[in-house]
Amino acid sequence: MTHDTPRPRRTRRLPTTEELRIWRDFIETAEVLRSALTARLQSESSLSSGDYAVLLALSEADGHRMRSSELAAHIDWERSRLSHHLGRMERRDLIRREECAADSRGAEIVLTATGLRSFRQSTVPHLRAIRELFVDALSHDQLVAAGDLAATLRAHLAASGRQRPAPAKTG
Repeated sequence: MTHDTPRPRRTRRLPTTEELRIWRDFIETAEVLRSALTARLQSESSLSSGDYAVLLALSEADGHRMRSSELAAHIDWERSRLSHHLGRMERRDLIRREECAADSRGAEIVLTATGLRSFRQSTVPHLRAIRELFVDALSHDQLVAAGDLAATLRAHLAASGRQRPAPAKTG
């Protein structure tokens, strides 16, 4: 480039004031909703949202068991976070760890009878809270739009490598 040639400008498009307002409303409302659901789940079942995510995944798995690496990927947690959480759940007899029969390097996480009972007892109150705090607040068209919005965002994040493409499990 010579001195006379202008340098190409890199323009970075930033969100507008209105776009930022919508973003903040979206994020703050999602956090309030998540917090309210978490508090209800804890008070009605003594399970954390993390406990519920693990128990839900195991309750849907063949034989109520999954390899820990598969479970971490399924609930989208770091393996170290999952390992610490499983330790707390194991002390409460919600799960147990067993050596993997197919591969001695890995562990399988198994849903215990206590864990299955706790999960089943928490499911109806948790689903009731989802209905009261989310579903009942929206019209049918708004629910459809919310589903479309979530699918669009998930696809966008998956395409950019920032999110796994499969939809999250309900409940």
